[in-house]
Amino acid sequence: MSLPPEKASELKQIIHQQLVKMDVHGRIREVLAETIREELAPEHQQLSTEDLMKALRQRGIIDDVMKELTFVTDVNEKERTSAPKPSTHIVDREPPALKKTNIDPTRRYLYLQVLGGKAFLEHLQEPEPLPGQTCSTFTLCLHFRNQRFRTKPVPCACEPDFHDGFLLEVHKESLGDGSKMVDATTMLSICDPVHMVLIKTDTFGETTLVASYFLEWRSVLAAENGVTNVAVELLGVGTESKVSVGVLNIRLEMYPQLNKTLSPEVTNTQFALERQKTAEKERLFLVYAKQWWREYLQIRPTHNVRLVKIFAQDENGVNRPVCSYIRPLRAGRLLDTPRQAARFVSVLGYERALVIGGGGGKQEQWCTLLAFLSRNKGDCEDHANLLCSLLLGFGLEAFVCVGTKAKGVPHTWVMTCGTDGTTTFWESLTGHRYIHIPINPDTPPLVEQPKPLHPYRTIGCIFNHQKFLGNCQPSDAVEVCVFDLHDESKWKPMSEEAIKSVCPPGTTSSVPPFPPLCASTVDAAVASNEMELQLRILVSEHRKDLGLSAVWDDHLSYLLSPALAAYELERTTGISAGNEEFQDAVRRAVPDGHTFKGFPIHFVYRNARRAFATCLRSPFCEEIICCRGDQVRLAVRVRVFPYPESACAVWIMFACKYRSVL
Repeated sequence: MSLPPEKASELKQIIHQQLVKMDVHGRIREVLAETIREELAPEHQQLSTEDLMKALRQRGIIDDVMKELTFVTDVNEKERTSAPKPSTHIVDREPPALKKTNIDPTRRYLYLQVLGGKAFLEHLQEPEPLPGQTCSTFTLCLHFRNQRFRTKPVPCACEPDFHDGFLLEVHKESLGDGSKMVDATTMLSICDPVHMVLIKTDTFGETTLVASYFLEWRSVLAAENGVTNVAVELLGVGTESKVSVGVLNIRLEMYPQLNKTLSPEVTNTQFALERQKTAEKERLFLVYAKQWWREYLQIRPTHNVRLVKIFAQDENGVNRPVCSYIRPLRAGRLLDTPRQAARFVSVLGYERALVIGGGGGKQEQWCTLLAFLSRNKGDCEDHANLLCSLLLGFGLEAFVCVGTKAKGVPHTWVMTCGTDGTTTFWESLTGHRYIHIPINPDTPPLVEQPKPLHPYRTIGCIFNHQKFLGNCQPSDAVEVCVFDLHDESKWKPMSEEAIKSVCPPGTTSSVPPFPPLCASTVDAAVASNEMELQLRILVSEHRKDLGLSAVWDDHLSYLLSPALAAYELERTTGISAGNEEFQDAVRRAVPDGHTFKGFPIHFVYRNARRAFATCLRSPFCEEIICCRGDQVRLAVRVRVFPYPESACAVWIMFACKYRSVL
């Protein structure tokens, strides 16, 4: 195949650049000199091409060059044969795909490479995993200017073997940037950090937040050749936020290369100015918050015991204004309704942040959104902050409420105020909604009062990204609270200007930007089938231990599907549908004189063994699984409903039919 002259010269130029980049010429010269010196006899001063090629092959130089080359036909062939994957912000890249990334030559990119870790001393005694053996893994999640990436999981070790590269677009049109190529000075004003979150996943699939770090990438603008290597020391989270957990080796490189780099003095001066400006804004807000609190206490002495929370600690132990944890968040095409958003937040795992040691105390830790989503679980505050942000994104007037539920346990939930004056409470851990109808304490005792259906007892304050209001009504009991937020005798507001000064947008604050939500990577049909098969095996083994056989009825199993779909629809929308058809189908499938029993149960994880152990703790479910009788037929149906961030709602129904023998 002949190439046009201009294409041939372009190809030669690319090959030349690749050889220069690998310093192949220098290595050939070294091999040539060494071969002449060591291997040729003095009388033979002739060196053939074959001899040189043999020497290069022996030293692995040809293999190195071939590894660096990627043939487009192979990649295309791979793409044709591989199954289509849903598009997502997180790219599971393999080395060949890295070579074929489409780079827009008119844009600036930051190439961030993670080149291994060291000094993860907690894993010093970790044995080398055997081939095929499941082991705990580390995954590094990154967010930069609306782009999200994650590394491939690597086994936990003292020196974890991270080797991944990410191409981060610095100048994005979606963020309102112009289409021109930006220079170093313009990029110096882009103060968004690269947020890195390290997650540990144990052998049971449980995730733990190990570290959260904000990388200042702009040091590369002053680096020689536009390349810099950084050793990033990761600190722990919560009570361990001052303890080092390990070091990551990071390499930063600008693409295309900068024509002119900045001097280190310029970049350091810019960083110092930004820190100074942020610190001054935060200091002024702290002064204002103290003044507001003094005024609030002067209204009524009992205000001292109300849950009025102005600041909260993040996973790194940094105190931030609570308003900075909220921002209107639009989910694109991933969520269609506010109620679906509430359902999504409720299926993210719930885990309280506990202190080390006994006492059952609760550690305060409000996670940044990336840390919460990467872990896929968090405390009630994390759920409430995310739900409030999503509801604001759907155009509702939403607030996070801080108060207590039964037995005085501190709790946060979400509230929306309708244009007609309706107040609705949203429980972020369950997705339940409650209409709030306040009790009037001045009505005569014989007048029937509305009975509150919600579990909330007291409320101290409410806030969102723009407002903070302290409850200054005579009683902080939720049932008598009036949510007329414009009445300053009931709700004491903070200055919106003061809040805006420390909360984005329009501030060079230390508050991290919100990452976008990612589409689910879970194949619902495959996940449902796998879990159902595992549950059948577990039930059969359990019955075998009891001396019982297990005969499965595939038709009856299939008939359970509509019920599971109806349960999820009801959880999402509050509307029940399709029950009549399900009951009719079951009646037809169960002969006269036979008994049918069914037991539905809901989980937010896909671990079949763990789910089965939970099911056995229910006497109703155990009765079905261990059913004795004549012509016993068993059925099980699993339905996995995927949500963004690979969160799942899992519905399982066990059923049996048997001839009733009296």
